[in-house]
Amino acid sequence: MNVFSDTVSEKIGNYVYRLIDPRNGETFYVGKGKGNRVFDHAKCALNYGEDEDDVSEKIGRIKEITNAGLEVIHVIHRHDIPSQSIHEVEAALIDAYPGLSNIQGGHGSNSKGPMSTKELADKYDLPEINVPPREKLVLINVNKTENRYDRESLLRQTQASWRISDKAQEADYVLAVIRGVVVGAFVAEKWMVATHNNFPDIIPKDQDMTSRKGFIGKSAPEEIWDKFVGERGKRITIDGMKHIQNPIRYWNLN
Repeated sequence: MNVFSDTVSEKIGNYVYRLIDPRNGETFYVGKGKGNRVFDHAKCALNYGEDEDDVSEKIGRIKEITNAGLEVIHVIHRHDIPSQSIHEVEAALIDAYPGLSNIQGGHGSNSKGPMSTKELADKYDLPEINVPPREKLVLINVNKTENRYDRESLLRQTQASWRISDKAQEADYVLAVIRGVVVGAFVAEKWMVATHNNFPDIIPKDQDMTSRKGFIGKSAPEEIWDKFVGERGKRITIDGMKHIQNPIRYWNLN
């Protein structure tokens, strides 16, 4: 099936759906919509030529499926959802399936998504950043880290690779953020294209991401680290600094 009747479209209202790869049963995309939105992705994939460079991971997966003579499995996960709840339902489902091809996370996932009990306690017990900083900042949501108290490890995980604006070069500092908590502060000495040659310890060979960038840098001076991170991290309470869906946030950078 690749289209709903008008009757079905009217009855199901707002819904959240999953796209599943029939080759391995893996959910690779979660979205929300109404009417025939769930079928639009496969139709869009048919319009991409084989030589197009700007093909998303989602479109690439769909093309692989169709080239194998198969069809994407469409599942409506929940339907007839009130408009005011649709973002929360979608976000919860996105959080439940790590490794999706969604370009952006779910609404509020960076601040309200899955956390350990310790992360949740830290989120609401740690000191706050509640005075608007004067510094120019790039805030990068790194989601998780192997050891948030190892500055070198945290720097490597923050360095690359990101879809980021050229205005990042004007930033005074780059802040690493996990679930709304600043856990690291760094000086970006140079922004470079995310290739293995530029970041041999981070990006594997043959996995260059030329549409993304990373930075060569070091830990921020101690007074800056203390201001934004402190001993165990500081919570962001300023709306303009909070991550919503995009992993990159800019502060005082026009």
